[in-house]
Amino acid sequence: MADDDRPASPPPAYPTRWEADVVLRDGGTAHVRPIRPEDADALQAFHVAQSERSTYFRFFAPLERLGPRDLERFTVVDHVDRVAIVALATIDETEHIIGVARFDRIEPTVAEVAFNVSDHHHGRGVGSVLLEHLAAAARERGVRRFTAEVLPTNGAMLGVFREAGYELRQSLDDGIVSVSFAIDPTERSIAVMADREHRAEARSVRGLLTPRSVLVVADDANAAAARTVLTHLVAGGGLEVHAVGLEVPGVRRCADLADVEGSVDLLVLAVAAAQAAHVVRRASRLRPHAVVVLGAGFAETGPEGLELQRDLVRTAHAAGMRVLGPASYGFFRQPTAEHPGVNASLAAELPGPGGLALFCQSAPLAVGMLASARRRGLGLSTFVSSGNRADVSGNDAMQFWTEDESTDVVGLYLESIGNPRKFARVARRLAATKPVVVLPAGRSGHVVPPGHVVRRTRAPRRVLEEMLRQAGVVRVENTHQLLDVCQLLVHQPLPAGRRVAVVAGSAPLAALVAEAAASAGLTVVEQRAVRPTAAGDADEVRRLEAEIEAVYADPGNDAVVVVHVPTTGEVDPELTRLVAEAAARSGRTTVATILGHTGLTPELTATDAQGRARTVPAYAAPEDGVLALAAAARYGAWRAADRGTPLDPPGLDRAAARALVDEALASVPPGAELTLPPERAARLVGCYGIDVWPTRVVADVDDAVAAAEDLGWPVALKSTAQHLRHRIDLGGVRLDVSGPQALRDAMAQMRAHLSAAGEAAATVEVQRMAPAGAACVIRSAEDPRFGPVVSFGLAGDAVDLLGDVSYGVAPLTEVDVAEMVRSVRAAPRLFGYRGVAPLDVPALEDVLARVAVLADDLPELHGLELHPVVVGEQGASVLAARVTLASEPGGRADGGRRALPE
Repeated sequence: MADDDRPASPPPAYPTRWEADVVLRDGGTAHVRPIRPEDADALQAFHVAQSERSTYFRFFAPLERLGPRDLERFTVVDHVDRVAIVALATIDETEHIIGVARFDRIEPTVAEVAFNVSDHHHGRGVGSVLLEHLAAAARERGVRRFTAEVLPTNGAMLGVFREAGYELRQSLDDGIVSVSFAIDPTERSIAVMADREHRAEARSVRGLLTPRSVLVVADDANAAAARTVLTHLVAGGGLEVHAVGLEVPGVRRCADLADVEGSVDLLVLAVAAAQAAHVVRRASRLRPHAVVVLGAGFAETGPEGLELQRDLVRTAHAAGMRVLGPASYGFFRQPTAEHPGVNASLAAELPGPGGLALFCQSAPLAVGMLASARRRGLGLSTFVSSGNRADVSGNDAMQFWTEDESTDVVGLYLESIGNPRKFARVARRLAATKPVVVLPAGRSGHVVPPGHVVRRTRAPRRVLEEMLRQAGVVRVENTHQLLDVCQLLVHQPLPAGRRVAVVAGSAPLAALVAEAAASAGLTVVEQRAVRPTAAGDADEVRRLEAEIEAVYADPGNDAVVVVHVPTTGEVDPELTRLVAEAAARSGRTTVATILGHTGLTPELTATDAQGRARTVPAYAAPEDGVLALAAAARYGAWRAADRGTPLDPPGLDRAAARALVDEALASVPPGAELTLPPERAARLVGCYGIDVWPTRVVADVDDAVAAAEDLGWPVALKSTAQHLRHRIDLGGVRLDVSGPQALRDAMAQMRAHLSAAGEAAATVEVQRMAPAGAACVIRSAEDPRFGPVVSFGLAGDAVDLLGDVSYGVAPLTEVDVAEMVRSVRAAPRLFGYRGVAPLDVPALEDVLARVAVLADDLPELHGLELHPVVVGEQGASVLAARVTLASEPGGRADGGRRALPE
């Protein structure tokens, strides 16, 4: 295939937003960016290094070198009609092109594409990453279809197209395969990208957490922290450990990085921030998979530190490394059958091995969490501290823990969430198989600690909480609760429901615990006062055993709460033994508060029918136990439910909607808002099957009567002033006007009322009356951090003042939509409140679903308001639509391409 022979033109502004770091299939990293004129030498070197076969596949002819005219044509592009993107990697401290992809527009919405991947990097997924990024750039430039000409023997290139999830058209003509496919994301292409992202990021984190050789580099100012980590690495055994700048027994000491031979899997840095990127660049020849940065002095210090942090991450990614930190407490991984384990952290005393994986960002918080886990006897499989979270985040760790057989439960303490949309997607996938317990540092997500780089947000404070609920994670309020819930989920089966039996040493105590359980959302089905045994009395033991057995034999409860706090004497050991054995034997979820027992204890441990040790977790107070049990029950219900599939309602015309948006924004600067006229707003939402009732704007009463005659009686009159159009109480609305004279009277009264109130006699809208029902409001807003945020509520001042609104972050499922409608406190009005006939909730849910899909498809939909949506006994009538468009600079954080944090 020959490239376009049009003469090169000076390029417009370089699209910096297209630059990104990516994780490849093998877990390594690369940098992707638009090509530049100064890349000519690197492109020639890339071309010369290719095999004759690869060159023939690309150009359909042998071509030993690129001529000057070809080099200029390939590297000088306009980033609009002629676009080229390269993948870069640092090898031996030199940046090399490892792949290049380009498109040339041949029709307004069609472009011809070509790809070339380095022979030395085949099999790493470079081609699929380049296709994603090239398609995202093309969509931004208005291209909607790619075509390519490929030799039939070029199976690798055909495979890249075929496996991307697009619907391909192929034809064979004169020995050439012509391929054509639409590049708008499809359900399958999105799923393919997410699966590739998952596997690549999981592998990259595995490379971080399972090194067999480690190099620690320190300077004098940071030697103490580095020496601590070195000591821990050596003490663990099984690792090859090197050091530069330190001397520790058992460690291979080198005077300089140049003296380190061979390769290493992990680099640990404890150097000044200004030297970090330089050290990483020099160490790149050793091919480490990752670097742990212990030192501070980066983004938390201000703009200069932020630039040092970005330089460090860019350098590491170009060399194929992931970065943990800066300001990281490190990580540890318990031994497994495949790996000896590693302690690359500052923690001298580790919790024992177990099924819990912990992630936190703050180093000081790590100290407290690990100490609390040790005190409880709560074992960990893995611990990761991300510090400033410049690269490796909770999202990456969850990708790894999804596949990790030694991890049963994941606990996350998050000071910030850089990409909430991706977090929800990744957490939802993990929570489908393993519990995820999350402690966000703030309820709103608006407060960002120093050093954490995140996008701004306009989302209401409750959106973070709704996003976590939607993702199926267990949200907790503090580190104490986080470990309370985790110890229950690791050591007990999930409760089958919310029905609870309370067993206590006295009736009053049982009643108090039952009240706490009910307040936590559990249903108490039994309260039993159980008297402890008399020492050495076999009959008393049999009596107690029968009472405990009766509780666990009852099929009417799903969980048991045991409280034993003797006011005199000692704790009855028979009670702890019998409870542990009954819980293990029955598989009934159990929590306990027993004087003298906290956390996971041998006295409350027994073997189940499969030979596994099961421990009943002990809590300092009954309230702690029932809160943990309630959280487990909520998660169990979420996991047991069918969450549905992403929404895909019928009758969508995505192409028409995209064309309308592109046309509207063609002359609008990036970031500037544009409010569509009502008729164009109606056309846009109409592309998604949302029919807006017609209105007529009139200036005098004769026009109003004519409009009513045309639309049909009875009609409503509304002021066109935005602050009055929904306000009957302020005289801006007249309803159920049934004839010409009534209309004349209503219009005169409205204008007189508004004039007396000091309002100008503005134009009014005439609209046919909708059937009686409940008025609702559906909105969406594109948030820079959260992406498309959809909201629902019933209309009215009381609802607005009380904040009775539900939120969802698209994409949503039909289950998410149903929960949004039912979760508002005013929802009973929709289901037959006080004898009123039930309304057509499915029709309302259909409108809400279509708004969610519209918002997800169009990042330029800055704001949408359907107000009111009147739900009747049959159908839902959308009476008005207000649409604001804007092209957000930088695009959506979790868009249609894989990319590491900015």
